[in-house]
Amino acid sequence: MTEYTCPMHPEILRDAPGFSPICGMALEPRVASLEDRPNAELIDMRRRFVVCAILTAPVLAGAMMEIIPSWLQLILATPVVLWGGWPFFVRGVSSLNMFTLIAIGVSAAYGFSVVTTIAGGPVYFEAAAVITTLVLLGQVLELRAREQTSSAIKSLLQLTPKTARVVLTDGETDVDIEQIKAGWQIRLRPGERIAVDGVVLEGSGSVDESMITGEPIPVDKTAGSKVTAGTMNVSGSLIVEAERVGSDTLLAQIVRMVADAQRSRAPIQRLADVVAAWFVPIVITIALITFAAWLRFGVAQALVNAVAVLIIACPCAVGLATPMSVMVATGKGATAGILIKNAEALQALSSVDTLVIDKTGTLTEGKPKVASIEGDDNVLAMAAAVERASEHPLAAAIIAAAEERGLTIGKATDVQITPGHGVRGNVDGHSVEVNREGVFIDGKFAGRIMFADPIKATTPEAVQALKAKGIAIVMLTGDARATAQSVAKQLGIDRVEAEVLPAEKEKVVEKLQKEGHRTAMAGDGINDAPALARADVGIAMGTGTDVAIESADITLVKGDLRGIVRARNLSDAMMRNIKQNLFFAFIYNILGVPIAAGVLYPFFGLLLSPMIASAAMTFSSVTVIANALRLRRARL
Repeated sequence: MTEYTCPMHPEILRDAPGFSPICGMALEPRVASLEDRPNAELIDMRRRFVVCAILTAPVLAGAMMEIIPSWLQLILATPVVLWGGWPFFVRGVSSLNMFTLIAIGVSAAYGFSVVTTIAGGPVYFEAAAVITTLVLLGQVLELRAREQTSSAIKSLLQLTPKTARVVLTDGETDVDIEQIKAGWQIRLRPGERIAVDGVVLEGSGSVDESMITGEPIPVDKTAGSKVTAGTMNVSGSLIVEAERVGSDTLLAQIVRMVADAQRSRAPIQRLADVVAAWFVPIVITIALITFAAWLRFGVAQALVNAVAVLIIACPCAVGLATPMSVMVATGKGATAGILIKNAEALQALSSVDTLVIDKTGTLTEGKPKVASIEGDDNVLAMAAAVERASEHPLAAAIIAAAEERGLTIGKATDVQITPGHGVRGNVDGHSVEVNREGVFIDGKFAGRIMFADPIKATTPEAVQALKAKGIAIVMLTGDARATAQSVAKQLGIDRVEAEVLPAEKEKVVEKLQKEGHRTAMAGDGINDAPALARADVGIAMGTGTDVAIESADITLVKGDLRGIVRARNLSDAMMRNIKQNLFFAFIYNILGVPIAAGVLYPFFGLLLSPMIASAAMTFSSVTVIANALRLRRARL
């Protein structure tokens, strides 16, 4: 079942199309889909606009040339106001919102004209009809533009093929992806998109992962390589074992995460919320004051100016300023491999001045190898035996080194793992302990194992780019200080926190915050969870299907530090865009309302027609949305 929500008030959820009871805006699907479902609201508004435009044209022309009598204007304007404007009246009485101002203004102009048609006097049917028609036009343009904000999600949804070629014992056949189960084998031919998250069993080729990671260069895949749903097999034939299918794939998680982020509220939105809460009552008060001030020039003139105030002050542009930018920015991020949990995190990233980076797997490849051994092969074999129970990267390196040398790895018992300290157990009747100091057998020092973890090729470039943005970098690691300082020197990182236990990483972040720094923490998203949660912005570095989406505020699908640079650029671009939108919206009302009220009339004889006010109001909303859509072309 499709859920519908308000772009300005995401807490509003309905199971059918309609309008928000708070602001009156049309509801839209909470998550975009590829179903060719017509937009009922857009169809209805377009139909009302076309009919009303046809009826309004002669009313406007006749009023300007004074060739159509009042009674004929009444006949033509009545369906425009009562039928065409009916949605605005319904929404305007549901609560005090932007449609309340429109409903009051149109009702006043139309009602006054009906009375004067009967009693004799000036009529303003053309104002009521033109305002209604222009507001309908604005709704059509706005709804069409709002549909474009979900283009990123639709682009992601289009990545999943509808069928996949399944390898069976008696041959191969195309199967609908909804029927595919984990464990099935899938044949991938050149030019085909991948339908599942899985691992390559046979074959070799290259896969374009740009729509998931943002990296344009295809990645080579061989047996044992991971592949992700939505990516494209560029060359070579592969057989893949499905590990995650349907809603469990990385792509499906990304779509859900983007949809939730697009409906979240950035802190800067609170400014618009405060304004909106007071705006409508204040505008109605200004309109009444305007009417009273102009009453000495006649009821008709007082009414025209009051209606102009009501119409031009419609605050829809203010309400749209932030949500539209958030929706476009989070969608843009997803297509660049930047997954944003909420708008608050993306806004906070723009003010971060200190980035704490876990060394292993973030600055480095995260796949350490044994570089040298102080001691004989027995030391390595014993260490490998107790390390089998550990999931630490160094444990994997020790085991791999022992296997490469063809050593016999015994079975360890009574294994105890102490995070950050080491592992101990019994092997062939001997007590074995592996820690930072070395390998100890039966309580005696037996040798030391040295490791090397290559720095990622992209790390130096990313570090320099971050420093150029004025972001201080703190390297955080459990490694010995000498090892940490060596890596930091190569990268030009000045501050190093070494020999830090996993439980102490959070305290390092907390210390920086107490020093007054706005911090971001980048780590693997699992072991660094407390520190990620403590930081103002937690950034999880992920790779393919192993990405820990739920562990941080921002997740980089590709474990590449350059992703943080792109995320910061996106944050800066979004905040600039929001501020531009708010400027357009506020300056429009700040200048428009006094002019409509007639404050310039004594000096320049300048007044604002309600019809011009309506056109300006429509233009302001469309301008805000169009400016937000520019974020789709932002360079990250």
